[in-house]
Amino acid sequence: MKKCTWVTKHKLEEKYHDTEWGVPVFDDRLLFEFLILEGAQAGLSWITVLVKREHYRKVFDNFEAKKIVTYDQKKIDELLNDSGIIRNKLKINSVVTNAKAFLEVQKEFGSFSKFIWGFVDGKPIQNKWEKFEDVPAKTEISDLMSKMLKKKGFKFIGTTICYAFMQAVGMVNDHTTDCFRYNEIKNIK
Repeated sequence: MKKCTWVTKHKLEEKYHDTEWGVPVFDDRLLFEFLILEGAQAGLSWITVLVKREHYRKVFDNFEAKKIVTYDQKKIDELLNDSGIIRNKLKINSVVTNAKAFLEVQKEFGSFSKFIWGFVDGKPIQNKWEKFEDVPAKTEISDLMSKMLKKKGFKFIGTTICYAFMQAVGMVNDHTTDCFRYNEIKNIK
């Protein structure tokens, strides 16, 4: 089966592409997980994050924001010494900051999903890229999303991270038109 050209032969990456990437996500906890993982990935390859994903879930309490906001310096120090995650002080600290901002958005909008999906009017944008080289790294929507999230207190949330997040959680269908997942994703109701 034909797949997007970014998929290497690493089994985790193939599984992620074949089962998750581009599938619309409306669950707040999973949206928060992707937001954090996309920030962790900044400057690195996505496979680096995928390999560490299960450990991230373990040490970050399955990305439960209400638990993460209680992290103290002792917990942050433990995370900084954990080789199972990306040990970048700014990225780790941003998880706590983002958990606080996430909970505030939930309170203001009723759910994070309602807020974030509002950037695409609640439904995925169906792109029609023939080659993956044509897929943008950012768009006007990701620019706006980044600006709004920063205004709400989020960190590690630049426009490129926002666009990668939009791709991951299905806000845009960026599978190339020759990829077997393109129509499958397009037809999800």
